[in-house]
Amino acid sequence: MKFLLAGLGSIGRRHLKNLLELGQKDIVLYRTHQGTLGDDGLQGFPVENDFNKALNNKPDAVIISNPSALHMDIAVPAAEIGCALFIEKPLACAPDDLQQLESIITNKGNIVFSAFQFRFNPGLRKIDQLIKEKQLGNPISFDCHWGEYLPDWHPWEDYRKSYSANLTLGGGVVRTLCHPFDYLRWLFGEPCKLFAVTGKASNLELDVEDFAEVIINFNSGITGHLHLDYYRRPVRHDLEITCSDGVLFWDHARSDVRVQKADKSEETFTAPEGFERNQMFLDEMRHFINLIEGKEQKVCDFYDGKKALQITMGVLQSGRYNQPVIFD
Repeated sequence: MKFLLAGLGSIGRRHLKNLLELGQKDIVLYRTHQGTLGDDGLQGFPVENDFNKALNNKPDAVIISNPSALHMDIAVPAAEIGCALFIEKPLACAPDDLQQLESIITNKGNIVFSAFQFRFNPGLRKIDQLIKEKQLGNPISFDCHWGEYLPDWHPWEDYRKSYSANLTLGGGVVRTLCHPFDYLRWLFGEPCKLFAVTGKASNLELDVEDFAEVIINFNSGITGHLHLDYYRRPVRHDLEITCSDGVLFWDHARSDVRVQKADKSEETFTAPEGFERNQMFLDEMRHFINLIEGKEQKVCDFYDGKKALQITMGVLQSGRYNQPVIFD
């Protein structure tokens, strides 16, 4: 199978490493040389600097890990020639940007994977199981918190030049940390209404929002709060779900699940021995390869990515106009 990798920042290089670990050797790199990283680890791979020439290599699949604002520049022409697509989150900067790609994949039937790696987190998968089995009754409310100091993400680069910090590249905390919009929807179903406050609270040098406070109501009846920020030290990323018969708590750092029951008994489901963060990325790439080979059913497709982007834009819209957003 031949892969074309577009975008060689930190996440692109992670995908390259994982492709190699999964036994994929036929990989072409599309490079614009506009990133902040050098050539370490990229020697020995064919390189194209023109995307049309890159597509002339006739890849079976394209990994799209360049800045969000540039995703569709890669996805649309790749889809037109029938490639399977692995697209980093968010799929694009706004839902309207997806119209041409959606038309193409509807006609051609391309495999499209939306890269929300938390679908492969063992703790969240356990929570999904516990909710489906009604182990603690019905979910009633939740509190989700993700705060992480942006300059610490990539110590080797000036955070001010990263896509996360720049509006024109699709940055901002709401788009960059949009994973909860996917995994909350996965766990609780479709949202019906949200209200958000967004803005800039820190002294970081950004032209984008660095925090969001969001209240989301889902059609299933659960309502909860999500906090996102670029300035918290140390990192915090967790989810607490209050159910009719107890509480579920997931902490990303450990990826375990703590269950507190109404009778005050407790139980902890730990992550598999040796689990570490890259396992999610490795599992999502393995899943993508298996999708292409017809060995698995889809976990997170184009339409899941589109739904997450609609929630993302709803948060930005609500924060901008100070009004609730209602979903159809």
